[in-house]
Amino acid sequence: MDQETNLKRIRSEISRLDQELLQILNRRAGLSLEVGSIKSQSKDNVFKPFREKEVLNGLAQKNPGPLPDEHLRSIYREILSSSRSLQQPQKVVYLGPEGTFSYFAGVEYLGHSAKFTPKNSLEDVFRAVDTREAELGIIPLENSMQGSVGQSLDMFLKFEVFIHAEVFFRISHFLLSRETEMGAIKKIYSHPLALQQCSTWLRANLPGVEVIPDESTARAASRASTEPGTAAVGHQKLTKFYELNVLGNSIEDIPDNWTRFLVISAHPPEAGNREKTSLLFSVLDRPGSLVSALEVLSRKGINMRKLESRPLRAEKWRYVFFADVECDLTAGDYASVLKDLEDNCYYMRVLGSYPHGPQILA
Repeated sequence: MDQETNLKRIRSEISRLDQELLQILNRRAGLSLEVGSIKSQSKDNVFKPFREKEVLNGLAQKNPGPLPDEHLRSIYREILSSSRSLQQPQKVVYLGPEGTFSYFAGVEYLGHSAKFTPKNSLEDVFRAVDTREAELGIIPLENSMQGSVGQSLDMFLKFEVFIHAEVFFRISHFLLSRETEMGAIKKIYSHPLALQQCSTWLRANLPGVEVIPDESTARAASRASTEPGTAAVGHQKLTKFYELNVLGNSIEDIPDNWTRFLVISAHPPEAGNREKTSLLFSVLDRPGSLVSALEVLSRKGINMRKLESRPLRAEKWRYVFFADVECDLTAGDYASVLKDLEDNCYYMRVLGSYPHGPQILA
């Protein structure tokens, strides 16, 4: 069999498999609609991150290859996104404009079938979720280089919203411009954090070039697309939004740079296989109260992964702690832990229990 004949045979087999896949996907979609009808009657949540994690992990464990697990998970995130959309169209708000890292993290995790709507500020994102203008919101919580996003923590004190999921998104920066040579660049725009994360590379490769902070990487890319002699630092996919050239690849000073994003909703998450809990608490104003609160967790062998204080703006010199612990504190087994914590606290609120989030390379 010559090469051309063999190629035709393979393509014919691929076409046959595509037709089978089409039929199977539509049968799956029909079943999703039936599930949606049942959920609608029982007012059940459409977004179930613990269930979706079980589906993805189960498929990855049974994957014989050669399809890499990362590709398999990406494909199935889109299938699950379509299923959710068929059951109930989902509006997702994020800190805009379109093309920010919040946008890309949301699309990669929740899939393209969700309806993504940009907001002008983090407060607007929280408000849209709190008032149920949107079913879900995507917010940045912390970066592996810069630490926590203080405004996100503060918004949990202002709005009664809950955490349903987390996702860790790899942050890689590119130098983008309508120009074709770096020598033509006279100004560089980007978000202050992006500029800071690439400062060593920028000084070494574009010495003397003016660096100008902007409100977002997407806004910076928009400027670079219209202003001659300018460049932006941002996600590589911004080239598709603004017809820009890539003049520098992965220019971040520390390659292993991640941001943790949270998925928030106006209603509490449902019970399921949840491995992590986030909470806010403010201890009583007495000696040893913080130690006593932490000992409650220690006695039960509960690991704390994050503890950060923020000022309670309504009461001067009083602080609230944001904490992540490695268990589902809302499960019945931990009822006594919550009670003992409350006994040591002036204020306490569980923000949500949820599964460990995936790491997404995008």
